[in-house]
Amino acid sequence: MEVAGEPIRVQSLAQSGVTLVPPQYIQPPHHRPKHSSPLSPNTIPVIDLFGSDPARRDSVRDAIGRACSDWGAFHVTGHGIPTDLLRRVKRVGLTFFNATPVAEKLDYSSDPTSSVSEGYGSRMLERDDTVLDWRDYFNHHTLPLSRRNPSRWPHFPADYRAVVAEYADRLGSLASELLGLVSESLGLPTRCIEAAVGEFYQNITISYYPPCPQPELTLGLQEHSDMGAITLLIQDDVGGLDVLKDGEWVRVQPLGDDAILVLLADQTEIITNGKYRSAQHRAITNASRARLSVATFHDPAKAVKISPAPQLLSNAAPRFREVVYGDYVSSWYKGPEGKRNIDALLLES
Repeated sequence: MEVAGEPIRVQSLAQSGVTLVPPQYIQPPHHRPKHSSPLSPNTIPVIDLFGSDPARRDSVRDAIGRACSDWGAFHVTGHGIPTDLLRRVKRVGLTFFNATPVAEKLDYSSDPTSSVSEGYGSRMLERDDTVLDWRDYFNHHTLPLSRRNPSRWPHFPADYRAVVAEYADRLGSLASELLGLVSESLGLPTRCIEAAVGEFYQNITISYYPPCPQPELTLGLQEHSDMGAITLLIQDDVGGLDVLKDGEWVRVQPLGDDAILVLLADQTEIITNGKYRSAQHRAITNASRARLSVATFHDPAKAVKISPAPQLLSNAAPRFREVVYGDYVSSWYKGPEGKRNIDALLLES
């Protein structure tokens, strides 16, 4: 669906009062959201980083190792990111989606010749037959600094650009710290995984999921694992994120303003030779309330080659073949379909 040459945004579609979901948003029956297990706040591990207290490092590292092995996902608190900053980044994102005229939002549209470029959009995957997600988003290129151009970001509210820039810098430092703890939990040097990834290519995606008239037929974001190294996510109090655990979808309940959800991504699974698995997840919709989330992705440069860490191969064969990250990105954007992309790299045992 297009309006004056622009693909229609899901928020505009929802606000038009449709009572039936257009066909291009209807998931095939085997992908439709069915029952998700209700979770207590403690089901997905919650790990207090204690402000990077050196005296607590051993216990924090061990807890992260267990969470990476069991889930590929965990919440962190005590991470040093000011709670006010977490609130502010959600506030500026919500203001852009709810208080900015459509015409002004469209001024920031992503390049129509590229489905993965920076800006405001709805469609992210390249295949024409891909079922569309019930979601709008704004994607920001934030690291390295040479990619950062705040003039491409919204100018309203007035502090939008400053908030996103500050958030990007703080989350980049936290991602580095977390990958160090993940490395140590496997007996690897602290900077092992980060060195394999190289300089972070960081993107921040603010996602807006409008109310949906038929949530049982749609997904806000189809099931996938993230393609890069590590993702840090915050969400509002609505909830709607599911993580796959032992073949069952379980709901990630929001924990409040200070918790950040950590999701291991595919390149970390490769580097750890499958000892830790990337988290397969999806977003569901609901009929009554819009939902907002902010995901910060930390990826390698596209020319970087990723393979299992040599230190993990002294007593084990490599489980994955080497891949150039840019090639992996190209395959992912043709359709992730769960963990299909990383499974294609598995070597025969």
